[in-house]
Amino acid sequence: MPQNPTDATGQGSSSRRSRPKAIRRLVIWYRRNTAVTSLVGSASAAGTAAGSMAGSVVNTAGTAAGAAGAAANTVLQPLVFDPLRRLQQGVGGVDGEAINDADRLWVAVDGMGGDYAPGPILEGCLRAVRLLPVRVKFVAETAAIEAAVAELELGEDLREAQQQGLIDLVPSGPSVGMNEEATVVRKKRDASINMAMDLVKAGEATAVYSAGNSGAVMASAIFRLGRLKGIDRPAIGALFPTKDPAQQVLVLDVGANMDAKPSYLHQWALLGNIYSRDVLQVQEPRIGLLNIGEEECKGNDQALKTYPLMAAETRFRFAGNCEGRDVLSGDFDVVVCDGFTGNVLLKFLESVGSVLLDVLKAELPRGRRGKVGSAFLMSNLRRIKKRLDHAEHGGALLLGVNGVCVIGHGSSKALSVVSALRIAHSAANHGVMDDLHRLSEAENETVACG
Repeated sequence: MPQNPTDATGQGSSSRRSRPKAIRRLVIWYRRNTAVTSLVGSASAAGTAAGSMAGSVVNTAGTAAGAAGAAANTVLQPLVFDPLRRLQQGVGGVDGEAINDADRLWVAVDGMGGDYAPGPILEGCLRAVRLLPVRVKFVAETAAIEAAVAELELGEDLREAQQQGLIDLVPSGPSVGMNEEATVVRKKRDASINMAMDLVKAGEATAVYSAGNSGAVMASAIFRLGRLKGIDRPAIGALFPTKDPAQQVLVLDVGANMDAKPSYLHQWALLGNIYSRDVLQVQEPRIGLLNIGEEECKGNDQALKTYPLMAAETRFRFAGNCEGRDVLSGDFDVVVCDGFTGNVLLKFLESVGSVLLDVLKAELPRGRRGKVGSAFLMSNLRRIKKRLDHAEHGGALLLGVNGVCVIGHGSSKALSVVSALRIAHSAANHGVMDDLHRLSEAENETVACG
């Protein structure tokens, strides 16, 4: 009998016809996408060499083809193509290197601060001490900690962390509620936020973190740690993503001061310049003033009076006015604005990630072909969400007080806590406070000479 002619891979044409329809569609889809052509070729070759692509799982080089074959009789599920994911994402977030205990810094954590405290806050701290060179003094009400540990089954992890000296539980009095006035911190002297601040003031911790009432956190920081000399009002600085994955922009103020004088904005630019230079390692940060236009003559009275102050400053590089569309452009390293505008900008950005993903999901093709195509977009979508998700950035720095203080989002959970403690460690580990003190001394000398 005449034998079937063979194709370029050495398989007969009948072998091609015997492949399940889903496999044939998948291969066609692969070859139409040049971004994965070489990967598909190796996967297809390995699959045909295995001899049976009809219903069996091929070897690791053909993971995608095998998964599609197994799901041919049901709904085709999103696939994970490991080589492609490695190319797109690189190595994960944890380096895997052992942490030297001598390098660990103590961070005081307000365990009662936040909508979901203390359970998720404690859970985040337990993760952080495994991933970051930090130790945690967890300040919270004893009864609340015991209930949270039991509910989330954190007992074993907590005991292990305590035995290794990574977490120290510090009992506190009644906490400050999320809806209470900021001035209540003066009455509740042994509230968790006050006790956490006291640990920093006493030198028992190098930084403090709280996801509680932001007004109360700021009030407690001012009362307990004090303001830096020469800084009239502290500002909350938040890191925003830009179109460059390797760059972030520091925006301040994002909520501490609803109204601001031009002199405040000028001082915040000085603070932001130091943080961007020391922590973000930007050699010469570009400072922008948030405004409705690039021209010097644009803006409200506040912007018009602030511009000449910043333009005349020699201690930082003033890059001019920054329009709203340029905040995430990567053209600025620090953007200064009043707290009202900054907070609106922050809350708007927080919504962009989830809205963008919902729009993309709604617009992706439906049916089997759509699901196959979506599979190759999943890692990209996850990276987009990661860059825009406020939980990935964790918290904002309160700049202008005499200590490293990070304020978290009220809805913070474990991931946000880990990210916030990473920020706290970076700020404490890069000598930011030393430079801020030098700035404070210089400001005082300027005022005295004036």
